[in-house]
Amino acid sequence: MKQVFTVSIDEKLVQDIRERARDSTFRNKSHLVEEAIKKFLEDER
Repeated sequence: MKQVFTVSIDEKLVQDIRERARDSTFRNKSHLVEEAIKKFLEDER
């Protein structure tokens, strides 16, 4: 089940996320952010 998780992000970072999501295999911005968080958490182990 998905949950809404609200965060504040720098405007430049939001722009970069939008561009990367549009130009990649990610379905949308949420998918990109979700995958980035998963990778970050795995790398922190």
